[in-house]
Amino acid sequence: MQERRNSQRYPVSFPIRVRWKDDVGVTIVEEGLTENVAESGALVYLPRKLPTVGSKVELTITEKSDDEVVVNAQVIRLERNAAHPQVALALVDGMRAWKKKVWQYAAETIAAQQPEDGDDW
Repeated sequence: MQERRNSQRYPVSFPIRVRWKDDVGVTIVEEGLTENVAESGALVYLPRKLPTVGSKVELTITEKSDDEVVVNAQVIRLERNAAHPQVALALVDGMRAWKKKVWQYAAETIAAQQPEDGDDW
């Protein structure tokens, strides 16, 4: 199968908050972590509830409490692993702030990591 991704994905764990409305209009707020960050979306871990595929969510990256990034995204895929449920999100708006404050920061975070002494790189 041919790779369809057109940007680098960075395996970083940033704290997040996801807000959406369920089928009956009740607002749900869940906190979790990013699994990886791409230029136009993210794969996130949410430990309890998951939004439905196709739903719109508000995604807040809370890594820097004095400079939180809030974007709107759409759920494109769910991983319903009971031990580690994940949601794939594609950005709908806020892409400029995301690219500058999240995606590039993720790249810098990965670039700054050093292997531990016992790692075989």
